[in-house]
Amino acid sequence: MALNNTYDARLLQQETAVGAGVQLLLLTVLGTAIGLGPAGWLTGLAFGLATWAVLSRALHRTRPRSFGAANRVTLGRATLVGGVTALVADSFQSPPPVTVLVALTAVALILDAVDGKVARRTGSSTALGARFDMEVDAFLILVLSVYVATTVGPWALLIGGMRYAFVAAAKFLPWLNNALPPSTARKTVAALQGVLLLLAGSGILPYVLTFGVVALALALLTWSFGRDIGWLWHTRGPAGRAAVRAELDLVRETATAGAP
Repeated sequence: MALNNTYDARLLQQETAVGAGVQLLLLTVLGTAIGLGPAGWLTGLAFGLATWAVLSRALHRTRPRSFGAANRVTLGRATLVGGVTALVADSFQSPPPVTVLVALTAVALILDAVDGKVARRTGSSTALGARFDMEVDAFLILVLSVYVATTVGPWALLIGGMRYAFVAAAKFLPWLNNALPPSTARKTVAALQGVLLLLAGSGILPYVLTFGVVALALALLTWSFGRDIGWLWHTRGPAGRAAVRAELDLVRETATAGAP
């Protein structure tokens, strides 16, 4: 058993090491093709190192039997986000190659719809995979909000910072950590953030429409967070938490009954 655990641990370490290597390769390609500056290189390398360290620690703590195909897709998406992060950091020194930035972001957004399907189809859905996916999404939105903020104003940073502010608040308000019921509206708003920010950052719209698209993204996100926070507040007591657990159990039973 000890030998198997060691063997599995080495395989997981290889997975994360490959991810870090691919990140370095992407930065090298960007540096060669477009002349990535020091800010882009340093930011991209910092992102890759942080991703490797955090993911390695999470894998060591949870000890999954395998990395999983879905996590490989998410890791590939994280690599693309690292490239976008490097380009956005570099944009403060020189005009960014918008076409490359849009292409990397678009592929990352498309793959966001893939990893979940892969996890469900292969029966490899895990709490770690879901968290990994969520963190990659959140960071991409943060980076895109930084990019569009240079055009429409610093208020756009509220889009990328809202989720992190919520996490910070949850450390002082424990009821914010309670489970939320599944919501199609929440998922739709979250998916639209990347699409709207990509559209705003593409440079194809006049300023007025760009401003409007970012404002729409912020309005939708504010509504979604406000709706969830209100729900968490009203169900924060013992009776509310019991009702939530019953509702979530019913959702799981329904999903299991409908599974092939």
